[in-house]
Amino acid sequence: MRPAHLSLAVLVAAVWGVNFTVVEIGLGHFPPLLFSALRFLMAALPAVFLVGRPTVAWKWIVAVGLVLGVAKFGLLFVGMDAGMPAGLSSLVLQIQSVFTAAVAFAVLGERPTRLRLLGMAVALAGIGAAAVDEGGSGPLGAFVLVVAAAACWGVSNVLTRKASPPDSLNFMVWVSTVPVLPLLALSLLTEGPRRDYDALRALDWQGAGTVLYVAWVTTVFGFGAWGRLLRHHPASTVAPFSLLVPVFGMSSAALFLGEPVSGLRWCAAALLVGGVALTSLAPARTSPVPAPTPAPTPVHLVDLPPSQGVRTGS
Repeated sequence: MRPAHLSLAVLVAAVWGVNFTVVEIGLGHFPPLLFSALRFLMAALPAVFLVGRPTVAWKWIVAVGLVLGVAKFGLLFVGMDAGMPAGLSSLVLQIQSVFTAAVAFAVLGERPTRLRLLGMAVALAGIGAAAVDEGGSGPLGAFVLVVAAAACWGVSNVLTRKASPPDSLNFMVWVSTVPVLPLLALSLLTEGPRRDYDALRALDWQGAGTVLYVAWVTTVFGFGAWGRLLRHHPASTVAPFSLLVPVFGMSSAALFLGEPVSGLRWCAAALLVGGVALTSLAPARTSPVPAPTPAPTPVHLVDLPPSQGVRTGS
């Protein structure tokens, strides 16, 4: 990988890591579900008028939009709003690679190797350490919501693999159109019209900036740059850079939000990142049962970037 592409890969990891701090700031301006809806609205517009017609069947766009956009990001934003720290959220979401491997085994017949099983066990140990740390210092319920968000992300990874979009940018933009109305409806039902109205009425430059960052910088720029790297290099070369995301996430949260990082949390980070590295980069063993035709590396609306195969490493 030449220096320009190496720098771009690190930049994308930094953008996605800092995104968690930006989301935390944005949640001070918007209710979580409204914030998530605005994020997808701005990611879809005006890009949806520029990328052309969808390149995959609508069933895949709707499925990924609901599971990834509504369930995953809804749970993540609600969990962070309920007290889950930004830095820890960037770390815990890494467990989605374990959920992805488990769903891929059930749906695609991708049998994990012993090395991948070891990686999953190490990553789960990291989640356990993070849960103990958060349970002693913060709301455990918010932690569970973020783990559930990671599970939804794992399901959406496999759905994206099944969709096999030939044009990743086109797919991402059209997927962004799906969650907007469901998230707005959920926000009106659970957060209330008055709270939503007050948030929009009080919109200032900082609030608007957080929406633009998570929509255009994190999603459009981050996705486009990551896709460019995957077009020029093997996924196995690009994927390891995703492991930098929680490093930037935890560092930026400590720097800008003053979030403390305990020794136990650093231990959890080491276990999770090491386990995810083994889970994401170890080769899969295909079962004798006929499997779907291999597809290009899937892409996701990101808070964390995708990694090799159907696994990701926001």
